[in-house]
Amino acid sequence: MTTEPQLPAEHAPPSHGQGAGDSHAHGGFAKLVVGAIGIVFGDIGTSPLYAFRETFAGHHRLMPDPLHILGVLSLIFWSMMLVVTIKYVMIIMRADNKGEGGSLALLALINRKSEGKRWTKGIVLLGVFATALFYGDSMITPAISVLSAVEGLTTVNSGFTPFVLPIAIGILIGLFVIQSRGTAKVGLLFGPIMLVYFTVLAVLGIIHILGNPAVLVALNPWYAIQFFISDGYLAFLAMGSVVLAVTGAEALYADMGHFGRKPIGMSWLVFVLPALMLNYLGQGAMILSQDINTALQTIHNPFFLLAPEYLRLPLVILATMATVIASQAVISGAFSVTQQAIQLGFMPRLRITHTSAGAIGQIYIPVMNWGLMVMVILLVLSFKSSSNLAAAYGIAVTGAMAIDTCLLAVVLVHLWGWNKWLAAPLIAVFALVDLAYFGANLTKVPDGGWFPLLIGFIAFTLLTTWARGRQLMIARMREVAMPVKVFVQSAVNTATRVPGTAVFMTSSPEGVPHALLHNLKHNKVLHERVILLTVKIADVPYLTSGNRMDFKDLGHGFHRVVVNYGFMEDPDVPAVLASTKSCGPEFRMMDTSFFLARQTLLPSSRPGMALWREKLFAWMLRNAESAMEFFKLPTNRVVELGSQVEI
Repeated sequence: MTTEPQLPAEHAPPSHGQGAGDSHAHGGFAKLVVGAIGIVFGDIGTSPLYAFRETFAGHHRLMPDPLHILGVLSLIFWSMMLVVTIKYVMIIMRADNKGEGGSLALLALINRKSEGKRWTKGIVLLGVFATALFYGDSMITPAISVLSAVEGLTTVNSGFTPFVLPIAIGILIGLFVIQSRGTAKVGLLFGPIMLVYFTVLAVLGIIHILGNPAVLVALNPWYAIQFFISDGYLAFLAMGSVVLAVTGAEALYADMGHFGRKPIGMSWLVFVLPALMLNYLGQGAMILSQDINTALQTIHNPFFLLAPEYLRLPLVILATMATVIASQAVISGAFSVTQQAIQLGFMPRLRITHTSAGAIGQIYIPVMNWGLMVMVILLVLSFKSSSNLAAAYGIAVTGAMAIDTCLLAVVLVHLWGWNKWLAAPLIAVFALVDLAYFGANLTKVPDGGWFPLLIGFIAFTLLTTWARGRQLMIARMREVAMPVKVFVQSAVNTATRVPGTAVFMTSSPEGVPHALLHNLKHNKVLHERVILLTVKIADVPYLTSGNRMDFKDLGHGFHRVVVNYGFMEDPDVPAVLASTKSCGPEFRMMDTSFFLARQTLLPSSRPGMALWREKLFAWMLRNAESAMEFFKLPTNRVVELGSQVEI
């Protein structure tokens, strides 16, 4: 039985938009760099709050002695260089889909270039699973980031301990509540706040490095190798926490469409990477300067102890603001990924609200927002501390990174035409690193790592069930569809024509829509102008207006219209009809009726999907957003006609 989902087979005309690495955002280069610092690097920028600490004080504890401190710092530095700088900034970010990045955008690009290849279905499954894992990551990131920042209050005064959870939950609830208002105004503050935050990270690190400059030898990879030689298994387990230092690397690629490859790369290499490494080295230098008993105490919260006592409360406040910004970026990313999944046919229609008239990417999805809020609060209440959450963090990220390496292999060999002997060593290095990190994080499964895997498998099941069910439903409807020519010849001779325009929405650009058949059967009339309209989503993010519509005159007042959109665009059927002059007189909404078919699914034993998946698909279809709202149809001009489909 075949269950693999496929991206839409229909391809709209190619876009003549911006080239690789260009941004859809407008503004000067410096403004884009600052914006990237504020949005893109929030997740990876808040890692110093817990990454170094968890390597020593987490579930697999290490003694904070010179061997381990220098070894861990060396692992952190070279992880940032290999994973973030080389893999993402230098290579993967060049594999854009008309300027857009992210697993689904890359998947659409590969599907377009590799249609018909035997391995395409397997690549699609990998890309969908990477998307599914992202949802687990988007739940854990706000919880661990905000909680780790608020826990800094205990370094100011231990009496704050009972208030950590309530304060963290209050901040998180407030963050989700304001999502419906949009992030345009708040976003203006993100860049400056994160500039201050990264500057503080660097300054705190430099102060302690100057006190113990010997820590700089950790940049030598030999200390990471020595760590493995001395404590092989412990070093392997430590990788499960070291990888927390590069969580958020995938955000560089996913947010490329908003800022562009060059601004993101520049801000990472010139500002963010140096600031992060200076802070990590500063934490290491501080611990190395202490006796072992003091170090064992300090290692439980080294980030906040970098600051003198009188500056810790301002540092807690600044770190909390940074974690809120990081959480905001992840939540916005979840909205964006969900929109892409809907447009590419992996999720049912959901209500999407645009919160900015000028910024395309600023959207709000109520169901996703409240669902994330509930899960994040449950995580905080269940795990109770950022250290416990760290055990659950990492598996989703490392899994997605490993899948990105597989997609990269396809890009290098099949899209860019690299010689296999040149591409193989590079992919092997990336795969070795990714699998090592993923394997180390698998040891966390009993301690909480099961959570992102569970969320990932649930999301994967929903995504693939919807994609497969949609294919089966369309195929079943095509089986009973009447040829248009036969219908037109028959209908015009028997039906009464009435004034006005009727637009029949149909998912297939072939055959007669069910809604048209039902309307003629029950009302026995046809409008003077009948439009059979299909909306197609191309596997490119944006289309130029010249590629928007295709027309075919079927005679006797019948017209076939196909409206093309990119997967990052928002369909607006009335607006696009109002702009066309190829189907007779100008469209007037008061003279136009939109007819929609609402299918009721009847699960059956026919081959295609397991019965439980058919029932799951039927439930998803019932709860999908109405096509009327999704396509922005005028509510007082819509007629819905029901039909039953057996799958």
